[in-house]
Formats: sequence, C-alpha cells, structure tokens
Amino acid sequence: MTRLFAGLFFIALILFGSATTHADQVAKLSANDRADIKRIEAYLNDLTTVSARFLQVSSSGNYAEGRLYISRPGKMRIDYAPPAKIEIVADGDTLIYHDKELEQISRIDLADTPANILLQKNIGFTRGPLRVRNISRSPGIIRLNVIKQDDPQEGTVTLVFSDRPLALKKWTITDAQGIVTTVSLLRTRFSVPIDPKIFKFKDPDYEFFRDGS
Repeated sequence: MTRLFAGLFFIALILFGSATTHADQVAKLSANDRADIKRIEAYLNDLTTVSARFLQVSSSGNYAEGRLYISRPGKMRIDYAPPAKIEIVADGDTLIYHDKELEQISRIDLADTPANILLQKNIGFTRGPLRVRNISRSPGIIRLNVIKQDDPQEGTVTLVFSDRPLALKKWTITDAQGIVTTVSLLRTRFSVPIDPKIFKFKDPDYEFFRDGS
C-alpha cells in the first residue's frame, strides 16, 4: 500500500504537469495580495537548500513518510521510509522515480512537474507559466493556490506558509482526477549545506555493468 501510494504521488506529479486554467480561474489580486505574493516570491528565491522529514497523506487516507532534500535550482531528493523502497530524484533536468522493489525506473522532464515550482531558478507567480488561483489567510498562515497557465488538463498546487517569520510548512497537490496529496515538512532546516552527491541518481543497471558483473 505504501508503494502504491508513493506511486500515486508520482502520477500526481505528472498530471499536474498538464494543468490548465481559464480566465475566470485566475485570481483578481488586491494590493495586499500582491504584497504578500511579492514577499513569498522573495522568500522562496532566497532559499538555497531545504532539508526536512516529511509526512505525506492523501484524500483517501493513505500515509507515508521519509526524508526530503532540496537544492535550488533544480535538485531534489525524496527517500521514503520502510516499508516503501522508493526514491525520487531531480538532477537538475529530469525527475526520476525509482521503485527498488519492482526494479522500475521512470523519468520525466522536471519542467513538467509541480516540483519545478520550488526548484526553478526564478520563482514567480504573477508572470511566466504560473498564476495565482487563490490566496487566503488565517491567523499566522498564508495559503497560495497556483496553477499552470497553458496546458490541457486541470490541477493545482497550494503552498502553505507560516507567517512572520515567513516559512514554508507544507504543500498540497490536487491532480486532474481530484486526488489530493499533502506533504507536510517537519524539523525543517533552510539554507544549510547539503552534499551534492545525494542528488546524483545511481542507475542500478549502469552500476551493474560498470562493475563488470
């Protein structure tokens, strides 16, 4: 079940890559909205690395956890805790999903995943391919719901921040089928050194032949 859930999360990554919007889906932003979006953009663009434990739940009640590493721009690693034997690696260009138990590897263009929202060099929500669908606030919390502008299917990502000081706490992916996957960050460390080797995917087939086995 954990492996299936992690696989569904990967599918959600792909489906969001085909998100769409119509004119009435883009938020009409107030001056306060624009000020908060500008703060969020500046905060995210100032981040160099993120290291955290994560908890992942879906709208169907499935659960998984593990470790997350981000090095901007372009690099990410997700290691699921047992019993799952799954790793997801973004190496700067490609997002790689590796199911070690099934010995299956899938690769997709990083630009076609919601991970690229956080990994791209220059993050912006009022220009480029991303647009704000909604921004909402509750005491100490800001939620920013974004969509990709020019693709054929619908999906959204909501970034959730604590406020004052601003800090990324979690994100939620709603895919084209309406499945909601939430990733919450725990014991998060921002802008601390991370060994770049962990973002290099080791293809088991390549390692097998390189070793001459």
